Amino acid sequence: MIDNKKIAIYGFGKEGQSCALYLAKKNRITIIDDKNKSDFNSEDLEKFKKLNIKFFFGGKYPQNGDFDFIVRSPGVRPDNINVIRIAKSGAKPISSTTIFFDECPGQIIGVTGTKGKGTTATLIYKFLKSKYQNVYLAGNIGIAPLDILPVLDSQSIIVLELSSFQLIDIKKSPHVCVVLMITTEHLDWHKNIREYQQSKSSIVSFQKRKDFAIINYDYPVSREMAKLTKGKVYFFSVNEKTNGIYLKNEDIISQIDEQEKICEIKDIKLTGRHNFQNVVAAAAVAKLYNIDNNKIKQVLSKFKGLEYRLQFIGQKNGVKFYNDSSSTVPETTIAAIKAFNLPKIVILGGSSKKADFRKLALEIHNNKSIKSIILIGEEAKKIEHTILGMNSHQINIIKNLKSMGDIVSRAYSMATAGDIVLFSPACASFDMFLNYQDRGMQFSQEINKLIVKNE
Repeated sequence: MIDNKKIAIYGFGKEGQSCALYLAKKNRITIIDDKNKSDFNSEDLEKFKKLNIKFFFGGKYPQNGDFDFIVRSPGVRPDNINVIRIAKSGAKPISSTTIFFDECPGQIIGVTGTKGKGTTATLIYKFLKSKYQNVYLAGNIGIAPLDILPVLDSQSIIVLELSSFQLIDIKKSPHVCVVLMITTEHLDWHKNIREYQQSKSSIVSFQKRKDFAIINYDYPVSREMAKLTKGKVYFFSVNEKTNGIYLKNEDIISQIDEQEKICEIKDIKLTGRHNFQNVVAAAAVAKLYNIDNNKIKQVLSKFKGLEYRLQFIGQKNGVKFYNDSSSTVPETTIAAIKAFNLPKIVILGGSSKKADFRKLALEIHNNKSIKSIILIGEEAKKIEHTILGMNSHQINIIKNLKSMGDIVSRAYSMATAGDIVLFSPACASFDMFLNYQDRGMQFSQEINKLIVKNE
């Protein structure tokens, strides 16, 4: 427990605010953020000022802070020049994730991966909640972990969705780690692919022999992480028989404790084969916690997925619309394209994460069900150049649409009954939108307007 200390918190986002509220009860807090004061809600600022929290905004920094700790918010790199400067004055660098790991009295189940974290973490939570009462879901998916820390006890089970930003400097690992597909992402933040992958691997690196690692066997980078843990490893796969859980024909089979059939593919309501990986990963955790197979099937039969993850929005005149705004990397857009054999119009593009679009372009080249591509945002030119470099099958490419209303209207005008309009950007959202949620919300709103509009 951190008590009676002087603490600087760098970053005033969701987790920074959560950290300040948690620590302010017994410590003296200073908030530092590079944004201007006007970028934040004045009512929120007043709430924090009442706790005697000091603020430094817009590039202003305390000169003689004499801090005991400098807390890095997830979006701030550990080697940030100002974090280092404060640390050199004697402050110990930590993160809000580190604080939670150090002070949490319950069992932590950590879920990481390039994509699929939110869906898998939610499934794990729902599986466990079917048997246990004291289960919590936190992390990137919603509630900041420190918000729930005061109500936790030794019987609590906490499912955490963990990003590379949160894992980059941890020194403890969760009791149960789930490692999903690891490819590449956030190369606009990480120095290189190696640093990104090393950050992800931290989730298992500090496990003990009593701990468990549930690892995706189908992705080489993920599979290699099994060598880094001292805990018991169970692999999951949709392609191979493993020692954990795997897909065999139409059945999901578990070998945890004993060989048994958990359920069939037809029990799963999630769209897309890529979601089978999320299901088997979550089911592996369920079996570790002795969840009955019937309860697993009940959850799977009702769970249709999270918002903006290949979400069915509606249809008009036989044209179906799917919202996959959470797709910020090419790999998940490839999976979304493969999820449907029907003719489709695909909407791609956004802000840069320094992604490589060659595999996506190859899928577009080989997939004859794609009728048209609509390119938006900063990465439109790069994606177009990569697609045309594949000598694609006379694919129709539309560009220069500036608003979501124009994008949806154009997509619908090119579609006919039986077609799918798939919004799966493969890019970040910050060029045109606040975040992927804002992007997804705007797409859904425009679709709903279109559906109720009279022809």
